[in-house]
Amino acid sequence: MTAARRKSLIAHATVALAAAMPGAHAYAQQVTLTETGSTLLAPLFETWRDAYAKAHPDVRLSVGATGSQAGIDQAIAGKVNIGASDAFMSDADAMKHPQIISVPLAIAAQTINYNVPGLNDVHLKLDGPTLAGIYTGAIRAWDAPQIAALNPGMHLPHHDIVPVRRSEGSGDTFVFTQFLSFSTPSWEDSLGYGTTIAWPSVPGAQAVAGNAGMVTTLKTTPYSVGYVGVSYTKDIAAAQLGTAALKNGAGEFVLPTKATITAGAASLGARTPPDERLSLVFAPASGTYPLVNYEYAVVSTRQPNPAVAAEIRKFLEWSIVPSEENTAYLEAVHFIALPPHTWELSTNQIESIR
Repeated sequence: MTAARRKSLIAHATVALAAAMPGAHAYAQQVTLTETGSTLLAPLFETWRDAYAKAHPDVRLSVGATGSQAGIDQAIAGKVNIGASDAFMSDADAMKHPQIISVPLAIAAQTINYNVPGLNDVHLKLDGPTLAGIYTGAIRAWDAPQIAALNPGMHLPHHDIVPVRRSEGSGDTFVFTQFLSFSTPSWEDSLGYGTTIAWPSVPGAQAVAGNAGMVTTLKTTPYSVGYVGVSYTKDIAAAQLGTAALKNGAGEFVLPTKATITAGAASLGARTPPDERLSLVFAPASGTYPLVNYEYAVVSTRQPNPAVAAEIRKFLEWSIVPSEENTAYLEAVHFIALPPHTWELSTNQIESIR
């Protein structure tokens, strides 16, 4: 994207936003935009809802946290204006519903967290094959040879592992199982990835709803392990859970930091196609965190009401326009702003909503 093109797009979005400042629509009709889906995106949408209401008093944003698959399904069914999802639509859904688009709004990540008494202040090293073994039941104890080999010199307890997963159709599950698929051929061949999969039966395993449910279950279940959206970092800290250093595609063990998440997105983001359905998981470059993903708004380009279509465009443009204010909203939930290439593609998709 040329600098002139990007400047033009930002200027267009900024003018549109300024036109909707308080007082600009004193006699406009109230419009309600409905959103539901990703629990990872929910904290950001709640922040956006409150901030947007101050600048756009004639628009009400209704926010729900029902899981990414529910967001996709309800957007396709026309039950909500915006389906929030950590997962892009499948090839089958995209072909069946060409009017539905997946628009990245930001970049996020998942963390692998555990509750191992005495070790929660240590960053245990884990990799895809080991996590795959835990979630298939092939690795049952915390002192199993596979875990011990990754953590030499660490005193690991001889206690059964309690794997915790999501019970609903979840974008976090989509990203986590992509990591297992891309790093572990046996998982890819037998189970694959998706917002839901046919999880193997593992003694003691637990299935819970939402990221909040995941954090609570990990906190109250000693020797458990699970995957949590990065927007729940404060909750993870409050629960005093451990956070794993994960082995990336370059063979390095890395923690989920702003630098490693940014590097993970940058390593693959340039490949983003016009429809923006792209995995950012398990990038091969050095310094990259392996559980990185786009956060999507799943929207129909064919809205029944032109006024609602216009407000959807305005809101989505507002949510991604580069500004210090928007950066602060993202950083509060440990998200990363879209890079220029993806930002332009998202802007192009948003402009197609009519």
